Amino acid sequence: MSFTPTPLNLPQYPFKITLKDQHHYIFDEIRKKHLVLTPEEWVRQHFIQYLILEKKFPKSLIQIEGGLNLNRLQKRTDIVIFNTAGERIMVIECKAPSVKIIQATFDQAARYNSVHKTRWLVVTNGLKHCYAQIDHIAEKFLFIETLPEYQLL
Repeated sequence: MSFTPTPLNLPQYPFKITLKDQHHYIFDEIRKKHLVLTPEEWVRQHFIQYLILEKKFPKSLIQIEGGLNLNRLQKRTDIVIFNTAGERIMVIECKAPSVKIIQATFDQAARYNSVHKTRWLVVTNGLKHCYAQIDHIAEKFLFIETLPEYQLL
């Protein structure tokens, strides 16, 4: 299986990519293991590096692919960010570059966040990034252009 990396609307990072048994693998420095390199994983690994290197998110406060129960179904959250008190503050949903970020895509991430109830919701396909601050009491989203650095959340 050949993987052709899609250029993303994120900085380039020096990933450790290996080929084994005709599959490409990328090293995930958060989980400390090699993962099959899919288009979605390509986006996820870029966004994680963006969070750490550009936005100064502490690695220790990033959780990848955490489980959740939604309407008695087991679902998976791509990335959850915690604060230093251990509270969830952001949910990030990563899609392959071929998946358009439309209302239905954002709604899926918002449903996942109905369990976590974080203040921030991010949806990205590596090309387009939607950043929203959530007011759970008023049930409103405030969309912003750029993601603040971790200290400003």
